[in-house]
Amino acid sequence: MDLSKPQLFRCEIEKGIARISHDRPERKNPFTFDSYAELRDWFRALVYSDDIHAVVILPNGGNFSSGGDVHEIIGPLTRMSMKELLTFTRMTGDLVKAMIGCGKPVIAAVDGVCAGAGAIMAMASDLRLATPEAKTAFLFNRVGLAGCDMGACAILPRIIGQGRAADLLYTGRAMSAAEGEAWGFFNRVVEAGALEAEAIKLAERIAAGPTFANSMTKTMLAQEWSMSLEQAIEAEAQAQAICMQGNDFRRAYEAFVAKEKPVFEGD
Repeated sequence: MDLSKPQLFRCEIEKGIARISHDRPERKNPFTFDSYAELRDWFRALVYSDDIHAVVILPNGGNFSSGGDVHEIIGPLTRMSMKELLTFTRMTGDLVKAMIGCGKPVIAAVDGVCAGAGAIMAMASDLRLATPEAKTAFLFNRVGLAGCDMGACAILPRIIGQGRAADLLYTGRAMSAAEGEAWGFFNRVVEAGALEAEAIKLAERIAAGPTFANSMTKTMLAQEWSMSLEQAIEAEAQAQAICMQGNDFRRAYEAFVAKEKPVFEGD
């Protein structure tokens, strides 16, 4: 898969950073069946890329994403069989699994509407920035569905806490940017005009670091959810020993001795 040329969303790759965004600003960037699948496949392929070291998901036209398209997804779903519905819900969940398993830090830059599957993509990212105008809603309850969609009941409580997650998932209400920052969902809130620059700056800082080690950090953050403390400590011992065999560890030591800033190469 050519990661630089997706068909259904925007993508620009420069200096090891991929900038992606939905490409339907006139509709507040909704998902379609096909865009779900292409994003899933793109993140699945990302794990094999040596040229991309961080991903920034950007808004387009002042909005992040309004979630599933009412006419192109919601309507057709009401006419599907149980087997077809399960195929769909497994596919959307696979997008989250692909984001978590892609091996690259993912930064969500949220502005305007961030709802449904859009909110899930922000949730599944490693870091999140927002503008004061960002409104994030896990609105499944408002369309007659459970809040347990695409991993929300597993991931969201780990970010903001069980009670706050329950509030959002039971009511479907929008979380303001100020709430999101206070609750730890957003790492910080910045003005709309600075959002992309701040997200790219953060991505550049991460991409300039030891990229193999960053990939290991992302893997451990995901895998240790289901480990006991004893298992987690052992897994981290093994992961760190692997990183200690890398050249970036040696480069960091040599740079420290020489009183220089290390230049990491990810090997």
